[in-house]
Amino acid sequence: MEIAALVMWVLTAVAGLRPLVRRLSEGGLRRQGTKVTRYPVVLLLGHPVLALLALAIWVVFLLTRSSVYAWSSFGALVLVTLLGFTMFTRWLTGQGGKHARDGEQVFPVVSVVAHAAVATLTFVLVLLTAITVSRH
Repeated sequence: MEIAALVMWVLTAVAGLRPLVRRLSEGGLRRQGTKVTRYPVVLLLGHPVLALLALAIWVVFLLTRSSVYAWSSFGALVLVTLLGFTMFTRWLTGQGGKHARDGEQVFPVVSVVAHAAVATLTFVLVLLTAITVSRH
């Protein structure tokens, strides 16, 4: 289950790259200061940076088998999930909204849904693994 979580985590990152790269390539961070945006820097960069940190902690867990690292990784993953859920709901409710800019209006639907689906599996696998490791 631990390796399955790692694989899902990598797939989640790959699925999340397309929307992130698209947003950044369309001027994502350069326009942040002057106008209201649905995706502020904290969301746009905080989500993937914190996800990579949680993944690094997960790798440490895999190497040490310590439940402290499993739960630490899961705790960070909870924060990642909250940021991701915030972006997802803003994406769902704000397509073409009054503050939307070109890059914010159309994230690729397939990429967003794939990222969310695989992220959900990752979340569940990490939680189940942390619970299982704590029992031993």
